[in-house]
Amino acid sequence: MSFIQGYDQESLRELVDLDECSARLEEIENQRSLPALLERVWLLKVLDRLDEALPLADEAVRQSRMAGTRKDVLRARVLHATVLQHRGAHAAAEQELATCAAEAEGQRWASIAAFAHHHHGKNAYEAGDYETARESFKQSLFLRREAGAQDRELETVLLAIEAAERRRTSQLVAG
Repeated sequence: MSFIQGYDQESLRELVDLDECSARLEEIENQRSLPALLERVWLLKVLDRLDEALPLADEAVRQSRMAGTRKDVLRARVLHATVLQHRGAHAAAEQELATCAAEAEGQRWASIAAFAHHHHGKNAYEAGDYETARESFKQSLFLRREAGAQDRELETVLLAIEAAERRRTSQLVAG
């Protein structure tokens, strides 16, 4: 079940049903598995409960290092970085996302690399670096195609590329 109903055209953040997300969070709050922990972090993030999300994201990274695979660690680190991004810590998020993207590409894990590049782009977009955002989104698109992503996933990235291009163009015109 996907809680994402779309993406905001200006911020590129997920649009969710807050009541559904709150109900799901309550439903899984006592579960301790890594997938449940990652889901709880994401739910707290989209509910804008960032003070709760950050320590839980730290715990998810620790747990994935102890009991997960290298792919699990990368997914947890990307999620952790998105919490940092939502908190406005763009430099820290940028560093973590770039490292995750490079590691995933080095392992030839196209879907995880695409995921990291997409979030790297969203972080750059929020930080006002539209050129980096556009390049990261393009890399995500390339990797998603390589991984055989569905059209819906590709469309999301194409919309992000367009948004970054619009902002970059208006920034150049204004500057």
